Amino acid sequence: MASNTTGGRETFDVGGELTVNRLGFGAMRVTGEDIVGRPDDEAAAKDVLRRAVDRGVDFVDTADSYGPGVSERLIGEALGDPDDVVVASKAGLLRNREGDWLPHGDPDFLKNQVLCSLDRLGTDTIDLYQYHRPDPDTDFEESVHAFAEMKDAGQVAHVGLSNVTVEQLETATEIVDIATVQNRYNVGHRDDEDVLRACERRDVGFIPWGPMYAVDEGDAGDALDEVAERRDATPHQVALAWLLDHSDMTLPIPGTSSVEHLESNLAAADLTLTDEDLATLNAVDPQ
Repeated sequence: MASNTTGGRETFDVGGELTVNRLGFGAMRVTGEDIVGRPDDEAAAKDVLRRAVDRGVDFVDTADSYGPGVSERLIGEALGDPDDVVVASKAGLLRNREGDWLPHGDPDFLKNQVLCSLDRLGTDTIDLYQYHRPDPDTDFEESVHAFAEMKDAGQVAHVGLSNVTVEQLETATEIVDIATVQNRYNVGHRDDEDVLRACERRDVGFIPWGPMYAVDEGDAGDALDEVAERRDATPHQVALAWLLDHSDMTLPIPGTSSVEHLESNLAAADLTLTDEDLATLNAVDPQ
């Protein structure tokens, strides 16, 4: 298995070689409102990024569409190109003026976007580059081949997928080694349980986006509140702890623009859920 425990902290080997702590940081929120434009305080955003790394976070996830381009640039300026931090980015989504997320998997577009990402991140090779979302107007295999070519060219070290089905994962693995899959997944949203299990079978990391979206959602919210009160924790911390316990393949990436919230999220790595807690959370009827 690609997961292990070192010094009491669980880790995962991305692509079988890049060892990271399983609780990472999602850098979507270091941008402006609605993930568009610059943050009000760029210095504060960079402080959050540096503080995350100082606190042991060594897996940072972003995308070219966050900003667009803003998150990648801030990471490059705040962190440089550190040897001890795995930086993951994505390509394949466009943002229009209304802030909509529009799939765009044209191979030429993707090959251009990796050049932009490399420049903004200030690196020669991106540790993990993910296809952000399959484009219904572009052949999926052609898009994946573009990522394979990026890897062959040394522009990216590892290739990942996002928002895919089991069938798409299987198709992609016939083209290039897939290191991770990033799909929506949390206590209250488990539609992609089959994708998670497929990742376990293939030793592929599973990055659950929206890991804390369920804290205010009906049955899931009630269960998280109940366990949080029992454990003297926050519902957000319980949601993250459940993901870490649920599978050795999960790599949660909670994001925030606040150092205070960052510290609270990272405390989830030290929260041990009891059998009673897990029974309460596992009994949630996912929406």
